[in-house]
Amino acid sequence: MAQIGKDIALAKAFLEKGELVGIPTETVYGLAGNALDPESVALIFETKNRPGFDPLILHTSSMERVGDFVTTFPEKLKVLAEAFWPGPLTLLLPRKQIVPDLVTSGLNRVAVRVPKHPLTLALLDILDFPLAAPSANPFGYISPTTPSHVEAQLGQKIPYILDGGSCDVGLESTIVGMEEKEIVVYRLGGLEISEIEKLVGPIKIKDHSSSNPQAPGLLESHYAPRKPFILGNLKELIVKNREEKVDFAVLSFSDFFPEIQPESQIALSADKNLHEAAKNLFAAMRTLDEGNAAVILAELMPETGLGRAINDRLKRAAVK
Repeated sequence: MAQIGKDIALAKAFLEKGELVGIPTETVYGLAGNALDPESVALIFETKNRPGFDPLILHTSSMERVGDFVTTFPEKLKVLAEAFWPGPLTLLLPRKQIVPDLVTSGLNRVAVRVPKHPLTLALLDILDFPLAAPSANPFGYISPTTPSHVEAQLGQKIPYILDGGSCDVGLESTIVGMEEKEIVVYRLGGLEISEIEKLVGPIKIKDHSSSNPQAPGLLESHYAPRKPFILGNLKELIVKNREEKVDFAVLSFSDFFPEIQPESQIALSADKNLHEAAKNLFAAMRTLDEGNAAVILAELMPETGLGRAINDRLKRAAVK
């Protein structure tokens, strides 16, 4: 069982020995290792059972330290970094050779960000290396947003989890890069597109790919419960599954269904607040997945603001 605590000196000691540590961020909990040590990076892939063609994100404590492992920093991306770091923004930048191929899956850009969590920033500040830190869960499963989520899935495989409480954002970071002179969003996430466009104008949003992704977290099937996860019109799905005598649970945006047992349904935000829905999404999916129902029925969010990023996660959770 992993030890859970707030001791950044102990976390530092484990990381310097090449071991992995669970770390809190504002988005989700990460499984962190020394990003410049190929053996530590390989251990991340092994611990998560993550395919080697899915790149990792480097975490560091400041914009200035990014220069240690990237060759250039385009001005438009620097504007975004100055506005949104620390925060749920990841930038794809040309990498220096000091970054192992395993981190980038051999690609010539590395994903970097400065996370917004005081414990993890304090840890990063006392380390001599950046941390590679994908979500701290078995590959493809629901991302963790509390220390107990990490402990339940990886507690037998890692020595320590930094306890930073529940994640404030609850969705992974938005990943942004440049192609020619155009700003491109590779993954929708916890930073809204409208906030980016206010600073740099219109941007291009890329569809995720099912293999050999250009950036982390872009595989077609991802963030998925173990149980079948079915998206659609909830009222119609409930009627259909009742008729077929299927034992189901319900994940809604805001609706509560009086005819369904309270423990078999979760509304992400009774007030229809997309920020609250994003924060609650992964924990709600995990709770229903651990319940007794055979399938989980869910609906899409309004396609505005963070709703677009939430829908991205819901659609990938529903891929068979």
